[in-house]
Amino acid sequence: MPIRRSTRRNLTLLVGLVVTLVGLQLSVGVGSGLRTIANGAVSPFAAAIRFVADPVGHALSGSLNYSSLVRQNEQLRYELGQAQLRLNESRAFQEQMARMTGELNVPFIGTLPTVAARVSSFAPTSFAGTIDISKGRADGVLAGMPVVGNGGVIGTVISTTLHGATVRLLSDQRSRLGAVFASQTTPIIISGQGLNNGLAAASVPISINVRPGMMVFTDGLQGGLYPGGLPIARVSKVRLTPGAATYELNFQPTADLRHIFYVDVVLWEPST
Repeated sequence: MPIRRSTRRNLTLLVGLVVTLVGLQLSVGVGSGLRTIANGAVSPFAAAIRFVADPVGHALSGSLNYSSLVRQNEQLRYELGQAQLRLNESRAFQEQMARMTGELNVPFIGTLPTVAARVSSFAPTSFAGTIDISKGRADGVLAGMPVVGNGGVIGTVISTTLHGATVRLLSDQRSRLGAVFASQTTPIIISGQGLNNGLAAASVPISINVRPGMMVFTDGLQGGLYPGGLPIARVSKVRLTPGAATYELNFQPTADLRHIFYVDVVLWEPST
């Protein structure tokens, strides 16, 4: 009896050991299988995430690069406009500044301080045209000051805040500006005709020899809104009614008024 009981106990232990070993083997196998199944289930989702995330990452990178290129393009336009402005001014200086500085005692813009500003809002219409800029009274910008850029006169500051200002464009139908041809002394009044229609001047004496392509500059008359010699526009069309004693002229602004990103405010007042 004791022998049988011992044999049964040993057999039970042996069976238990075998079951445990088999269980462990199965556990390892099942775990490995589950991991394989899990990997197979997750892989398509991971691939999909990579498929979506990679283009988004590239798109974001491309967007940032594009934004940087836009800023660089705007800066280059500004610098090109400054160079064109200086070129146009030099023409005025050669033909006009000696007379104006001697007779009228007005400053040339090359000696005047300016404040560079970024255009923060640009929404001109066919008739009215204003822009908002990023500099204001805290930077010395005051209403009435001239604004230049893109090769010529842009307009006039009409209102300011501490850190911003509104500029009336040269093309605005309410804009009026005294001008003179480089080789002439007779001033004319140029008015805005809307962004798409350029500028115009009426009742120009026929004693002034005018032809298309001639450039006009601010007259710089004492008490005027602008210093002398700022390039305004070129004659685009001359109309003379037979028997009339005056011309009617159309002008194309020397400044590109459609693509304004940066401007310079000339810190000048009529009393200075």
